[in-house]
Amino acid sequence: MELGDGFDFEDSFPSMIARLGVEGFIGELCDGFRLLMDVNMGLITFESLKVSTYLLGLEVRDDELLCMLMEGDLDGDGALNQMEFCILMFRLSPCLMDMQRNEFPLHARVIDLL
Repeated sequence: MELGDGFDFEDSFPSMIARLGVEGFIGELCDGFRLLMDVNMGLITFESLKVSTYLLGLEVRDDELLCMLMEGDLDGDGALNQMEFCILMFRLSPCLMDMQRNEFPLHARVIDLL
C-alpha cells in the first residue's frame, strides 16, 4: 500500500503483536504517542506533529498534517489524545481490521489496556 507522495506502508502491527504480545504492543503505541505529543499539552497537536515529521526527515505538507489530525480527532478539539491516537493506529492497520472482522477480540483488550 502506498500513502501520500512515495511513502510505502507495510502493516507490521500483526507481527508486533505476535512478538510483543498485546500489552507490549500497546506500550509501543503509547511510546509513539509520547514521541509525537506536545509535552506541555499531553496531546498531539498540529505544531507537535509538524516538528516531529521535520525531525524524522519527512516532508509532509501542512494540509496532510491537518488531514492526519482530523482523521483521528474524535472529540473535535483539533488534537489527538492518547486514546484517539491508539484507535486511529488500530483503524489504519488493514491487517488488524481483517483480524477484527474474523472475531479476533483485540479491540476490547486494547481499549481495556488504555
